[in-house]
Amino acid sequence: MVRGAAVFVALATMAVIVWAVIRKRRPRITYGPVHERDRVRFDYLNQRIWQSDVLCKNMLRFERAAFFNLCRIMRDRKLLEDSPHLTVEQQLAMFLHTIGHNLRNRVVSANFCRSYGTTSIYFRKVLHAIGELHNDYIRPPSLETPTKIAGNHRFDPYFKDCIGAIDGTHVRAGVTKDVEHSFHGRKAFTTQNVMAAVDFDLRFTYVLAGREGSAHDATVLADALTRERGLQVPPGKFYLVDAGYGAKPGFLPPFRGVRYHLNEWGNNPVQNDKELFNLRHSSLWVTVELASLALYG
Repeated sequence: MVRGAAVFVALATMAVIVWAVIRKRRPRITYGPVHERDRVRFDYLNQRIWQSDVLCKNMLRFERAAFFNLCRIMRDRKLLEDSPHLTVEQQLAMFLHTIGHNLRNRVVSANFCRSYGTTSIYFRKVLHAIGELHNDYIRPPSLETPTKIAGNHRFDPYFKDCIGAIDGTHVRAGVTKDVEHSFHGRKAFTTQNVMAAVDFDLRFTYVLAGREGSAHDATVLADALTRERGLQVPPGKFYLVDAGYGAKPGFLPPFRGVRYHLNEWGNNPVQNDKELFNLRHSSLWVTVELASLALYG
């Protein structure tokens, strides 16, 4: 036992000596003062993002007033909080910059002078916080006749029971190789087919994301209707949809093979009742495109 203890002590002593020699040979890494790094980070935000509404919208897809209002909401509801060297504004800016331009973690880390780990951790935190606001910004549609329709001789009473419009859009998606073929659709890259329902005040009432880019619009709608907390159409009400969704109870598409989009009319007057219906259908359904434009820029 004594001999074994002596050998252990000798080996431990040798290990300490070797480690000390290695540390002595390795050049020390010197770091700049923390406050200087923080100043550089804030300079980037002030000069490249918050200098004007144009820059802010280009970088974050938000104007400054809307961005800082979102920061205030996150603080008031305690969904996000400042860390010693990362404010709520910085956390949200990194998140919005990432999703607004489909950037990789390495690019955002370099832009905001952060480590890969920090960027990844706060992306997940902000993503969770944004998800907690879904009940505030995605609400069931009103059962009242929309103000855009009520009293308007072009739409009332023909569309008085219409509660909104539905359309789909393709959003870039990063997926694993084994399912990549399912997410190849009309785009050259992999996408997900996102379906959204919007009322006539440009408020989202339902969103279904995650379906593969190759999924047909009618398939996505059928999926939304069969989910436990899926899309529900109140009795006697209906949504406007495009021809790709097909005609079914609660969903009203335009006539096929008849002029539809507003830019197809020009100075040519309406020729028959089907064209008149499509013209007024298009005038209302364009609401969902305006909402998508506001969302995706």
